[in-house]
Amino acid sequence: MWELIRANKRKSILLYLCMWGCLMLIGFVFGSSYIPAQNGAFIGIFFAIMLSVILTLFSYFAADSVILSISNAKEVNHDVHPQLFNVVEEMKIAGGLPKMPKVYIIPETAPNAFATGMKPESSSIAITAGLLAKLNRDELQGVVAHEMSHILNRDVQFVTLAGILLGSITIISEVFLRSIFFPNSSRRYNSKSSESSGRGISLIIGIFFAILAPIMARLFYLALSRKREYLADASAVRLTRYPEGLASALEKISQSTENLSVANKITAPMYFVNPLKQQGMQILNLTSTHPPITERIKILRSISKGVDYTNYQKAYSTVTGGTNVIIPVSELKETNNIPIRNSFSLKQNESSKREDTRKIGDLIMAVNNYAFLECICGLKIKIPPDLKNQKISCPRCKRELEININKE
Repeated sequence: MWELIRANKRKSILLYLCMWGCLMLIGFVFGSSYIPAQNGAFIGIFFAIMLSVILTLFSYFAADSVILSISNAKEVNHDVHPQLFNVVEEMKIAGGLPKMPKVYIIPETAPNAFATGMKPESSSIAITAGLLAKLNRDELQGVVAHEMSHILNRDVQFVTLAGILLGSITIISEVFLRSIFFPNSSRRYNSKSSESSGRGISLIIGIFFAILAPIMARLFYLALSRKREYLADASAVRLTRYPEGLASALEKISQSTENLSVANKITAPMYFVNPLKQQGMQILNLTSTHPPITERIKILRSISKGVDYTNYQKAYSTVTGGTNVIIPVSELKETNNIPIRNSFSLKQNESSKREDTRKIGDLIMAVNNYAFLECICGLKIKIPPDLKNQKISCPRCKRELEININKE
């Protein structure tokens, strides 16, 4: 596990260096082509670095709260969903996480989840209401273990910081292109033909970099993001010791047709599965934020002899037919012979679509601070948080009920 984390850190540092180099090169080319001063190239580098530093500092101190806020995630306590808290605590103990992550629920019907946190000590896990309603305990444990693995493997930190650098590259390129194709009328050009010719060549090079750099940086970023999904699956299997739980969760989620309205291109790589419902249309899968779900399921269901990293690597190689090594070599040398456990319930109860809808509705209300009052006639009454009345009449039996529930 520790070698896996160290390998992830080394790859993250390599990615950061490559993206920083790309950022400074863009600043150099754009500065020399756009700023007529002799030291224009260095001015471009300075502004590129300053932009990325400001965005990086912002992401380090505030990215978690911003991501949770734009995802409409609401922090909940144990009473809202005891099973979820129990599963998160189990995976926290299994993974040796120093502190229990904060638990959030996203009031959306689409089944999905993500983890966030620049440090394992200040991490959070967010689960949609739709996912909680659709999955049984084994499947929920698989999803939570996957997200917990992203925290343990420092993937969340990588996605956040690399995304910021990618955003910096995209912003600078966009500003440059807009300034070229929509120039300000007050802009001056030197009339000397030699200088004009030199600026023309610089502008052509600048436009080429402005178009190519964000594309190449994003493809590199997404390729590493997809690889980290396989690593998180491998780590999750070790934590749960039950590959079928994660495979079954992926299968159920892949069958969902609901759209996750709070997701966007920035947050999409953080989710358990691609929330943007375009994965099947990606050209050669290069622009996808996640590996194909069918492939992940086949790998998990090909694991038969144990749940250590060696068995996951063998299953991966068998399914993909390639020689790509997902797991660090040092981890593959250690065979721990971790056996696959049995399911928590040999016979899982599959709920109907109508029951799932009811569960989702109740959970969304609970997240939004609704209280639940059950009448002796069996009717469960949902009480909104802003209701001022102390008594309410049961719609079914007309019995008058006192509201003495703490709705906070």
